[in-house]
Amino acid sequence: MNESTPPPDYVREDAVSDSENDDSRIKSNLKSRPTWLRLLFMILFLALWSIARAVIYAVVAIQFFWVLINGETNGRLVKFGQSLSTYTYQIVMYLTFNTEEQPFPFSDWPSLPPS
Repeated sequence: MNESTPPPDYVREDAVSDSENDDSRIKSNLKSRPTWLRLLFMILFLALWSIARAVIYAVVAIQFFWVLINGETNGRLVKFGQSLSTYTYQIVMYLTFNTEEQPFPFSDWPSLPPS
């Protein structure tokens, strides 16, 4: 072995400090109150998402039978279905960390399609 190549079990001194930095960063992340608070909100929004999905199934069924009987869609159900689908979109965006904006009930109920 020559002087320029270290032995196979050699650990650089700066690698040890990088490891310590990683450990302290992980500990800091685990103690982060906002992260744990977000988990609670995510659990709440998962429950609301499940309820919204059940309501969407009902809207689909009612709208189908409405069209079957009357031959045209119910305008109020169309608007409600649009706002409900936008709401579920907002929930999924929050749950997947694509946005920090919390959906209803922490913001207004959506009235327009997502932008």
